[in-house]
Amino acid sequence: MGLVIDTSALIAVERLLGGRTDEAAWVSQFPQLASEPVVLPAIVLAEVLVGVAMADTAMRVAARRARIDALIAHVPVVDFDAEIAEEWARLFAALSRKGRLIPSNDLAVAATARRLQFGVLVGPSDEKHFKMVNDLRVETLRV
Repeated sequence: MGLVIDTSALIAVERLLGGRTDEAAWVSQFPQLASEPVVLPAIVLAEVLVGVAMADTAMRVAARRARIDALIAHVPVVDFDAEIAEEWARLFAALSRKGRLIPSNDLAVAATARRLQFGVLVGPSDEKHFKMVNDLRVETLRV
């Protein structure tokens, strides 16, 4: 087993830490990381990099970038490859048939998790649509 980190978990930790950027504080906020392997889908990396690009001050840019760099120093990034694309298409079709589509980027996170046979680590209030995906373990970050 393992966990795929969703953007909602990273946002929850960023809010909890405020302006702290030290690597130990950032990584220590993910207690699940100690018990099983974790990965970061490339789409989640892209989403948090948007937060860097849209930061309104140079200090926020630096703080967000430092947190991202600390995270990817400890957690491998998983590319959206052909196998994950196939899983994405299967999930899209299954959810579409039920009239229960979820946001496209979250579908990529779910497809990554399903392909790797991992669960998804989400923030405290963002598990609802992930739970619509069959055979997907959803873990909520305890902050």
